[in-house]
Amino acid sequence: MTPIQARTRPVVGQTAQMSRRVAETDISLFTEISGDRNPLHYDPEAAKSSRFGGIVVQGGITSAILNAVVAEELPGPGTVFLNVNWDFKAPVRPGDVITGHVEVLEAREDKPITKLRTWVVRGDGTVVLEGTAVCYTMDLCGNDG
Repeated sequence: MTPIQARTRPVVGQTAQMSRRVAETDISLFTEISGDRNPLHYDPEAAKSSRFGGIVVQGGITSAILNAVVAEELPGPGTVFLNVNWDFKAPVRPGDVITGHVEVLEAREDKPITKLRTWVVRGDGTVVLEGTAVCYTMDLCGNDG
């Protein structure tokens, strides 16, 4: 395991992104964790007759890419969400590639708190989630504040 490197504070305007392909198994794995057994995620006939026109993944799968971006990229390791305000704009289906984006809107000088613009885009360019998040980044190196 590589030691956690000290990170510089985020800067307003700084951006990061990560992408992944959503797999059919993500639905069953998320169901195991969450208990979300909505037929829109499993029942092809029910999902087909819905406004979505087919199987869609749980919103938690869509938003999870943002967990990865903030924990791995910006602000980085030790970061947790304090508040999120997300609008889900369009469905994500198994097989879609999604890209989570963050942009620093505010970075406090007195505390390791960052406000981010957040959005997720499907491979076809459709924005499927957008909003904001406030994050706190713990120092994992044992340094003071």
